Amino acid sequence: MNPPTSVFNDQQILAARPPKNRVSPEIPYAFLNETEYSADGVLTEVSTIFLTNRECPFHCLMCDLWKNTTDETLKPGLIPHQIEYALARLSPASHIKLYNSGNFFDPKAIPQKDLPTIADLTQHFDRVIVENHPLLCNQICVEFQQMITGELEIALGLETIHKDVLQSLNKRMTLDDFSRAVDFLRNHSIPIRAFILLKPPFMDEQAGVEWAIRSVEYAFSLGVECCSVIPTRSGNGLLEQLQQSDQFAPPQLASLETTLETCLNLKQGRVFMDLWDLEQQYQNETNLDHRLERLRQMNLTQKVPEAG
Repeated sequence: MNPPTSVFNDQQILAARPPKNRVSPEIPYAFLNETEYSADGVLTEVSTIFLTNRECPFHCLMCDLWKNTTDETLKPGLIPHQIEYALARLSPASHIKLYNSGNFFDPKAIPQKDLPTIADLTQHFDRVIVENHPLLCNQICVEFQQMITGELEIALGLETIHKDVLQSLNKRMTLDDFSRAVDFLRNHSIPIRAFILLKPPFMDEQAGVEWAIRSVEYAFSLGVECCSVIPTRSGNGLLEQLQQSDQFAPPQLASLETTLETCLNLKQGRVFMDLWDLEQQYQNETNLDHRLERLRQMNLTQKVPEAG
């Protein structure tokens, strides 16, 4: 597979989409508690809230998060209401993730008027983790950091350091943009995690693994604290078209295993493999339950189990 000579534009990406899911502006579209290996080296309970808000303005080729978004900016007060709704139904945790299918510091997604209230709602958490586009890392991040009681962590989508593939993803970002965002956040003592794609479009299986590992190494070299590796999956319309033309295929389960093992053995920082929906994705694999449990244990221990 080779990178395309031209980038798919917004219109082409939007035209390929299936319909959005029905969501309510008054409740998050999902919320759960999960256990994560923390920067302190201990297992930590994390309340993860998937906020319902306006769709991200960056129409990345591989993204399917838009499925649970609205077309308009929510009225001030609705995002804090969603957080209250979820926290009232979740057991206590020490960290919180506020993931909003886009960029937390996009004022058209999260009204800036709501930030002080959100800070109050999260005052009992030791760490507040949000996601944001590298181009939107600015003084607002610092202001929110000063509002909250705990530590702010910002997750940035690096995706891949393969420059041609990165351009083809329509992310509107260069590696220099990512590096500048990391420098800005680190200069303000804000920890960073990076999202890395495993086998994005236009890569064969071996290249998908190799570039994911290289991308993790690059992120750590900049001072990123941890990396979350996401197996690229279909379901957004355009990826199905690329799959039909042999320009994309989801990674094999063995590639997830190899990538996580190799990245953990780097011992440069925490590395997590995103395990969402893998039971469905790899239902025909041999020894699936055992292999998925092994991946979970690597996430939780940050160690590769001994063979046997």
